[in-house]
Amino acid sequence: MREGRVPMAEDEAAIREELRVVEEDLARLRETAAELRRSVGENADSPTDAAETATLITMAEEQEALADALEARRETLARKLES
Repeated sequence: MREGRVPMAEDEAAIREELRVVEEDLARLRETAAELRRSVGENADSPTDAAETATLITMAEEQEALADALEARRETLARKLES
């Protein structure tokens, strides 16, 4: 084994751990975005400030964008485990 190389089993374990963390973060982000969207929907009939509604929608979109990035990372990690 060459200096500086991580044994394959340790490398695979590190990838699996990162994949686990990414999946947890992804679930959390998706739930947060869904809660924000529910909040907007629940307040649709009430006299809510338009700026507040826009802020909630923007926050939900930002959470969804982060989730999309994590989804891509999850796919990359899964491919590494398959190879």
